[in-house]
Amino acid sequence: MTKGPETRSKQAKNKKYMLVRYGRMNTLGLFEHHESTISKVHSRVVIKTRRGLELGHLVGRLASYKGGQFRLSGAQIIEYYDDGDVDLSRGQTGKFIRYATSADVSEEGHLRKIVREEMECCQRFIKEMNLPMKIVDAEHVFGGERIIFYFMSDGRVDFRELVKKVAQEYQTRIEMRQIGSRDEAKLLGDVESCGQECCCRRFLKHLKPVNMRMAKMQKATLDPAKISGYCGRLKCCLRYEDKNYTELKKRLPKKNTRVKTEQGRGKVIDTQILTQLVMVEYESGERKAVGVDDIEILPQSSAPDKKQNGASKNKSSDRKDRPGRKDRPDRKDRTDRKDQEGRKDLKDLKGQKDREGQKGQKGQEDRKGQEDREDQKGQEDQEDRKGQKDREDREDREDQKGQEGQEDRKGQEDREDQKGQEDQEDRKGQEDREDREDQKDQGNRENQNDRMDREN
Repeated sequence: MTKGPETRSKQAKNKKYMLVRYGRMNTLGLFEHHESTISKVHSRVVIKTRRGLELGHLVGRLASYKGGQFRLSGAQIIEYYDDGDVDLSRGQTGKFIRYATSADVSEEGHLRKIVREEMECCQRFIKEMNLPMKIVDAEHVFGGERIIFYFMSDGRVDFRELVKKVAQEYQTRIEMRQIGSRDEAKLLGDVESCGQECCCRRFLKHLKPVNMRMAKMQKATLDPAKISGYCGRLKCCLRYEDKNYTELKKRLPKKNTRVKTEQGRGKVIDTQILTQLVMVEYESGERKAVGVDDIEILPQSSAPDKKQNGASKNKSSDRKDRPGRKDRPDRKDRTDRKDQEGRKDLKDLKGQKDREGQKGQKGQEDRKGQEDREDQKGQEDQEDRKGQKDREDREDREDQKGQEGQEDRKGQEDREDQKGQEDQEDRKGQEDREDREDQKDQGNRENQNDRMDREN
């Protein structure tokens, strides 16, 4: 009974792992394998995760493998990749199946083409159901176990009926994942203003927060159009040098600090973080830039801001000794309060900028809604014009048909008149023939009577 847990722990300790990047979001994970050696070049591998079979990239320092075992710990991997904030799944993520073949890579390209049709189908269902969401991208898992759709929406969306329809269409499991604007840039980002591919798409795994303080410290322009990235938010690169700027700024004295240099005493009126220069204004009014290593910060008590004599000192000591009087805060406390007030002002400024951005976004949405209404109105006008044209065409056809019917009736009347006239002519001709025959018969009778008279 006691050997079981020891045996299992020993087996778990001897497991071998490899570091693989996989998925549309480029997630990192450790995968168990049984290979004796690892390829010395970055290769494609087939792995099994909780989502099914997937294709991934073998990454990391390949020299860190010894006997097929990845020697770096999770903390070392995080420090190597992104200085403490990489998206790495702790522990085992899945299992290594095999190295990918050319047929596997070809199948992956085929699945990418199918994904476009799946996105169009899902978007068509969304339009039919009138859901407030937009499909950004989709991912068809290599093994075909599921299809993952990434969408954007302003709020929560009930997409259960949509999932049922898409699952019935493709006979597989469907996942819907809501993402933000930064994740959208990570999926669809292109070349940025610096000429390089978006950092979030190329190598960033964890998108840390960026604020206006970083831009102000680096003395960058505060124009939102120049410091905003593809996602519409502050560029991630503003954070790259923030740590160095913060450390260098700690070495510089604050403004209005009394300092001493080779040329005499003065006060600090400005500083430069990168060059580590301090602009000092001397008592004579002269200004000069001095290196931070060439100045000496004077204690606050020795600063000759006010003229003090023995009587004033005694007076101030008497005031401090008065019963019930609280000690005044020293200069350091006042400085801390000023810093706190400055941070509060910065926070208020940031809130104001956020409100302005929200207001601008709201105005953009209003303009978009107005454009949609205008488009809808134009479409309705077009439909009205089309309906009016159809009605006019029907009226023209009816008029033409009535005119043709009238012409037919007129032609029929003409034919009837012509036929009546012909009948009348036929009757008249018949009467004439009968009259001629009667006249002929009468003539014959008269001739016969004349012959009889002659014979008698």
